[in-house]
Amino acid sequence: MPRFFVVVDELSDWSPYYPSQDVITFQDYLSQLATLKSERVRVINLCRNYKYLGSAWYCALLAEARGHHVFPSVRTLSDFRSRSLSSIQLDGIDPSLRKLPHTSGENELAVRIWFGECADERFAPLAKTLFERFPCPLMEVSLEYDKGWEVEKIRPISLRDLKSGTEQEAFANAFERFSSKLWRKPKSGKRFRYDLAILANPKEEMPPSDRAALKKFIKAAEDQGISAEIIGPKDYMRIPEYDGLFIRETTAVGHHTYQFAKKAEAEGLVVIDDPTSILRCTNKVYLAELLNKQNIPTPQTRILHKSDAPVLAEKLADMAFPLVLKVPDGSFSRGVVKVADRRELEAEGGKLLKSSALLLVQEYMYTEYDWRIGVLNNKALYACRYYMVKDHWQIYKHGADSSVKSGGFDAMPTFEAPKAVVEAALSACKLIGDGFYGVDLKQSGKRVAVIEVNDNPSIDSAVEDKYLGNQLYTSFMEDMLRRMEYRRRR
Repeated sequence: MPRFFVVVDELSDWSPYYPSQDVITFQDYLSQLATLKSERVRVINLCRNYKYLGSAWYCALLAEARGHHVFPSVRTLSDFRSRSLSSIQLDGIDPSLRKLPHTSGENELAVRIWFGECADERFAPLAKTLFERFPCPLMEVSLEYDKGWEVEKIRPISLRDLKSGTEQEAFANAFERFSSKLWRKPKSGKRFRYDLAILANPKEEMPPSDRAALKKFIKAAEDQGISAEIIGPKDYMRIPEYDGLFIRETTAVGHHTYQFAKKAEAEGLVVIDDPTSILRCTNKVYLAELLNKQNIPTPQTRILHKSDAPVLAEKLADMAFPLVLKVPDGSFSRGVVKVADRRELEAEGGKLLKSSALLLVQEYMYTEYDWRIGVLNNKALYACRYYMVKDHWQIYKHGADSSVKSGGFDAMPTFEAPKAVVEAALSACKLIGDGFYGVDLKQSGKRVAVIEVNDNPSIDSAVEDKYLGNQLYTSFMEDMLRRMEYRRRR
């Protein structure tokens, strides 16, 4: 479990706030090199002088040399100092500035930001955006108005700049929300060796794990000496507090789930789903090319460009109807259409190509169910059969009223699944990585075809765990512990 320190120049700088033994002076931090260099340490750097060769600069420099995670980092402090680097970091911030209110005669403003928050809610979106670009506990942005607001300057500030009790209280509350672990009491006297963040979004309509499954993951983690905690999309900057990240929200490139994975990987955490797996699995075009190149059995597949829209039928003359059309980044059967003839092909294909530059076309393989083989660290973990919705050709059916129907399922031990199905699943996963995957396959007679590899497979209580029960969650957390132990030894 990481150790946390708040580093200040003088303990008196922290006097307005709740006392903590984790608040130390820069001099104390400087003298603890020998005792802290082998531990996982998180440092919140609140020294006064952020200038080059100032105490905050040296605190960040020393922390990074020791392998400690420090906030703000040397890179962030460099971005503040360099106007050219600041300009790069501010690129694309115009939408946040355009939303700012303007009162006649008010042409200059100074907004103070603490952990991505500010006193005036009107500037909250800007504060959040700037905090993501310049991860710093305390900063001040100077704005000027000339036909629109512009950032004139942005600089870090110190605790001593917070003069009023209102600002100090707002900072303390934001700090507590940002890093509640600083004052968190141990759970029931238990001691945990590692901390795991589980990213989940309660607002997601079809999450990869329901609440009951998430509770089982947490319990299995604790049994392995891992303290697991549910975090949400707003907890991006808390990632360095943990030893591992487990994403239980549907992933996509260009989505916060991918940003979380990238951040966690950069901070040296164990990550499932890792960014590479997300990139490889969430795009069906990439998967189709990869599987085909490596001779993994798949349905007959063709990739078309939007310029092919007027001649779809001619391009697919060698493929027999019905056909299945897929947008590259669909999930849970969304963006997937079956067409029975040329007329439907041109109508539905034309629609899909208006929103996607590429379109995946596959032969339709009729089966009563799809196989799903869960794979962890290139070993088969569980096997399920997902049956088609009654009078429908998919395991999910999306209604016009946003309702979703799903077919039945069977969970079974992996040794009861056909050997050819399991072997095809394992072969496909080896091309992706050693993470946690769900491979969808079809079986027709002796023919087995991989449909796709999911980097974020569903684990719902009483569904995928129907056969293994709690052992499914235990097996996952045993592997997570193995990865954390290996990472610590490196």
